Amino acid sequence: MTDLIADLQWRELIQDSTDLDELRRHLDAGPTTFYVGFDPTAASLHVGHLMQVVTARRLQQAGHRPLLLVGGATGQIGDPTDRGERALNDPEVVGGWVERIRQQLAPFVSYDGANAATLVNNLDWTGAMSVVEFMRDVGKHFPVNKMLARDVVKARLDSGISFTEFSYQLIQAHDFYALRRDHGCSLQFGGSDQWGNITAGVDFVRRRGAGPVHAFTTPLVMKADGTKFGKTAGGAVWLDASMTSPYAFYQFWLNADDRDVLRYLRYFSFRDRAELVELAAAAAERPSARLAQRALAQELTTLVHGQEELSQAEAASQALFGRAPLADLAEPTLRAALAEAGLTTAEGSLSVAALLRAAGVVSSMNEARRAIAEGGAYVNNVRVTDPELVIGASERLHGRYLVIRRGKRTVAGVEFSG
Repeated sequence: MTDLIADLQWRELIQDSTDLDELRRHLDAGPTTFYVGFDPTAASLHVGHLMQVVTARRLQQAGHRPLLLVGGATGQIGDPTDRGERALNDPEVVGGWVERIRQQLAPFVSYDGANAATLVNNLDWTGAMSVVEFMRDVGKHFPVNKMLARDVVKARLDSGISFTEFSYQLIQAHDFYALRRDHGCSLQFGGSDQWGNITAGVDFVRRRGAGPVHAFTTPLVMKADGTKFGKTAGGAVWLDASMTSPYAFYQFWLNADDRDVLRYLRYFSFRDRAELVELAAAAAERPSARLAQRALAQELTTLVHGQEELSQAEAASQALFGRAPLADLAEPTLRAALAEAGLTTAEGSLSVAALLRAAGVVSSMNEARRAIAEGGAYVNNVRVTDPELVIGASERLHGRYLVIRRGKRTVAGVEFSG
């Protein structure tokens, strides 16, 4: 078996860690139970969580046992950030998000076999504790001077931080102890912004006499241009198909910057090192083919949404530009693709020239007529030559959509109401 730690290091997936040599010996000694946590701060995970999800998958594939923790307790508290105090969500809302996220995590790991994954909720052990019990059994072990030394806490001291957020670290640390006690968990990992919380948990387990345990963090993912990973003009890229369509998810990876894509492949792909080196060489030889982006988009769309949704996303990419039949696209995929390209609503009957202007592929009726006269205007991938032609309702895809294209690259959609 490939040295797991060496592979994680080559992929640049370890930023901070307890003793790596000790961790390697621990992992080599036999199957290890590990945990990674996800706080329900929204109805879905987003692509920023993929780093933790795929790392958990790697560890399970190497023979170790995952505990995927969804924070029904910590999700009600909120980890402090330098942006200020979080708004607290109602427990019922958080509970609903917990269930949705638990379902989202299910496809990424296996729940069968000797190292079957287990989904856990920290509300199960935290919610049962009284305030006095928590303060005696947990709070007693946390020196306030160490808690104040945490960077995010120091940054908030002047602007103010509530005791609720200040105490978040205690709850997460207690999670590690509870999972050590109840499941034999000996390893925690998370994003590098969690290193303070994670090491607090390592120390707490030791203070309770249940150590030693191990930990590491993965790096936060940033784009080469300095913008936040996982953000688009429309906001976060979610894993839930109802919040970010599989087509938009596919396009997010397909549009990855050349400066980022090889790093993303190391982070997220399950191709081995030799394959990734070969792919990098091929991409360097033919940069315009975007081979690395295509490989990344295919692999991750399949992982998150399945092969059928990948096939639809690829078909839509081809069909919008006249390289595949539009009629083969399912309505949700077509609408998602047009929404990404730019979708305008309309009513009644419009001439071809008016359609081009309504869709925004031209700025005026004169420009529309000129584009048509030059042979560069298409409706549903059919070239149109008469600017006054009215496209009948029977020509609309799924009874309501028209795909408007100018030239080879400028595409938009029109959706008819009623």
